[in-house]
Amino acid sequence: MKSEVKEISPTQREIHIEIDPESLKQAYGLVSQKYAKKVNVPGFRKGFAPLDVVRLRFKDEIKSEVLQQVVPLKVSEAIQEHDLRPLVEPQLHIEKIDDVKVNGSEAVKVHAHVEVMPDVPTPDYQGIEVTRRVKPVDDSEIDDLIQHKLAQEAAMIPVEGRVSAEGDTVIVDLEGKFADDPDGDPITAEDLEVKLGDEVIEKAFTENLVGVSQDDEKEFTVAYPADFTSAALAGRTVHYKAKVKSVGRMETPEANDEWAKSLDEEVSSLKDLRKKLRSDLETYAKADADARVRNEALAKLIEQNAFEVPNVLIENQARNLLNNFARDLQQRGVDLNAVENNFVQMAYEQMRTQAERDVRGAMLLEKIGEAENVELKKEEIDDEISKMAEYYRTTPEEVRESLGKQGGERTIENNLRTRKTIEALVSQANVIDGPWVDEETSEASTEEAKPKKAAKKKATAKKAKGG
Repeated sequence: MKSEVKEISPTQREIHIEIDPESLKQAYGLVSQKYAKKVNVPGFRKGFAPLDVVRLRFKDEIKSEVLQQVVPLKVSEAIQEHDLRPLVEPQLHIEKIDDVKVNGSEAVKVHAHVEVMPDVPTPDYQGIEVTRRVKPVDDSEIDDLIQHKLAQEAAMIPVEGRVSAEGDTVIVDLEGKFADDPDGDPITAEDLEVKLGDEVIEKAFTENLVGVSQDDEKEFTVAYPADFTSAALAGRTVHYKAKVKSVGRMETPEANDEWAKSLDEEVSSLKDLRKKLRSDLETYAKADADARVRNEALAKLIEQNAFEVPNVLIENQARNLLNNFARDLQQRGVDLNAVENNFVQMAYEQMRTQAERDVRGAMLLEKIGEAENVELKKEEIDDEISKMAEYYRTTPEEVRESLGKQGGERTIENNLRTRKTIEALVSQANVIDGPWVDEETSEASTEEAKPKKAAKKKATAKKAKGG
């Protein structure tokens, strides 16, 4: 057998193989004998037909089986001879396959296309410039946190001696049928809380649920405008039936020292609570800044070290990302069978772009890990498993058992190694402190410029569907 390798690209190799006639002749003889023993040929007892007759009658079948036996074997030998490590099964092409003779009278020429890992040099990762920006904590954030905690402890107090009014919260079981499709699936919601007069509530709900009492039933119709943000409701009319389960008014506790002490035994006043909340927010802001530094360092590493990435690795990662995206859609209640193909294709193309960055980043980090001698100790893995057990409120043994069903501890090892390598990358970077820049400012400004009515409709659509 003769073979030579041509480098098509850093990740593609083409092997040219010439299979010697003797190898073909030997396989041809064995396959012919096998057919002669098992096939039925008219005019001859089974197993007694002349070999030449069998070869003539079953020439295509014999040719196919000879090639199936010989070609993969010779391609495998050539791969080993040239010390190649294919990432996937090679793609094979036999020259002039229709004219190929497998009886040993002539050689057979084969091309094998092989995808391999590129030779990635150790990147120049020292001195990458990144900026660490810590978001300052504003008093309004502490106010929002306190209001959130107050809202969590709010309780609905039933009203007595009167019917519902604006500002009350009415709890209803809701059913809605489309006027243009009365037999279709209805909109249903149980224990739906409707705060009458709230800006996020469709006006028709407030108009029709003011003046009701517990156990009342109310029917009303809502005609949604054509530009309504929910595609399922836009331009359609819905007949609703609402059964009132209770009418009450939400009462929130007063933000004072006693309330603060009831939240946290470590604080003695509302002022102490504000200090503690500020400290927590500042700690989070610093952790977020560190995470941004890591992400920026890795992003610049990828940008500064371009090389060809094996397509098979990109495809695999893109499929993983797409599968995760599909699972997320399902959890949000999206029917995947109703998703249009062009949307799936667009999503996949975006996943491919991200997948290429993911793979390139992983390959670069592997080289840095080698350069920095990143190693893991058993104690580090055990500690990570203990943290996982604590987080999921289970035992380390149960975590290990669960990991065993998902490929063992290798995933944890890979994650820890990646984490340590990124830390090594950051330790070699030129990190400077800079002022906070709100990257979402422009986006927020755009959102604020949108009509308020659209935001109300979006929230109302969720409520109307029981979301």
